[in-house]
Amino acid sequence: MTNFPEDEAREPAILPSGDSAGLGATPAFDAAPEQTTAPSPHDANLDANFEADPAATAESIPAFSYIPPASIPPSTIPPPYAEPPLFYSYTQPPVRRPVRIPHFGHLLLLSLLILVAFSILVIALALASHFHLFGLQFSPKSATDLGFNLASEAILYLVTFGLSLWVFPMVWNESLFAGLEWRGAVARTWFWLLVFTALACFGLAILDQVLMPGPSNAPIEKMISSPGAAWLMFAFGVTMAPFFEEMFFRGFLLPSLCTACDWIAEKMQDTLPRPLDANGHPQWSLPAMVAGAVLTSIPFAGLHVEQQGHSLGPFLLLIVISLILCTVRLFTRSLAASTLVHASYNFFIFSVELIATGGFRHFDKL
Repeated sequence: MTNFPEDEAREPAILPSGDSAGLGATPAFDAAPEQTTAPSPHDANLDANFEADPAATAESIPAFSYIPPASIPPSTIPPPYAEPPLFYSYTQPPVRRPVRIPHFGHLLLLSLLILVAFSILVIALALASHFHLFGLQFSPKSATDLGFNLASEAILYLVTFGLSLWVFPMVWNESLFAGLEWRGAVARTWFWLLVFTALACFGLAILDQVLMPGPSNAPIEKMISSPGAAWLMFAFGVTMAPFFEEMFFRGFLLPSLCTACDWIAEKMQDTLPRPLDANGHPQWSLPAMVAGAVLTSIPFAGLHVEQQGHSLGPFLLLIVISLILCTVRLFTRSLAASTLVHASYNFFIFSVELIATGGFRHFDKL
């Protein structure tokens, strides 16, 4: 018997289970959950009284004997995306290491383009000789004709350059000149210093000629034994030759060797790759640049050694000149700067011969 009316709202009693009290379960205990969940007629009366007199109804609501738990602040509730979804890692782009360009893969690609250009040249010359275009006919003299050789070399350079302008931007996502760090503004800024560097190289050439003179009948001297051939060689030597030689040796080969040296050191020491600069180009270590310059200079000198009659003096001179060109390229980070030094050096060489022979007319004075 209780003192509260049966229809009055009160807090439901929390009764212990039969196991915890040491007694068996009784029907009253079993009915307790049903009583708390079953609808009560008091709910209907409470709603009707609230509509009639809200203040009186609020006073009749009994107070609970326990403190309700505080609500959780919304800021502490984790959002639904706090935990990564299933297969989250597969939805993220892979982390790629910075690509240092140009590397040996790009050098091999350039070699492939040179092979394609050479095939095009051979086909074009064969067709021109077959149909007698431009009066071209293959003969034993063609191999020693300077005009024929320079024209063939110019076509090879231009076709390779055209293919490179088309292929490498698709690989690098930037232009060929940007990837090779042409940077013509740097060459204009340091113009007179670069010309003075070329003049110093010319002084080394005169000193080498005095200390270790080359043969008097070198193949290059035979090639420019006529005024027309000499002028043609002059024009080619200060324009196309330095540009394409610098593009191959200081544009592709030197950066590839420097990157390879740093890559080998990183693998041996188990270190992270060197960061790129603000323009996305590699920053090489000093040992890598020294090794790259030396390894670049050897094939560069070997390319011209046949023209000098395989003489040791001119070969050593070309190695030193190449080391200077590599230093200019690496110090200024500008391929245009090394090209300007190379072209100016050739200009001084041919200018002296031009003056000494009276305008390429008296080669006996050399």
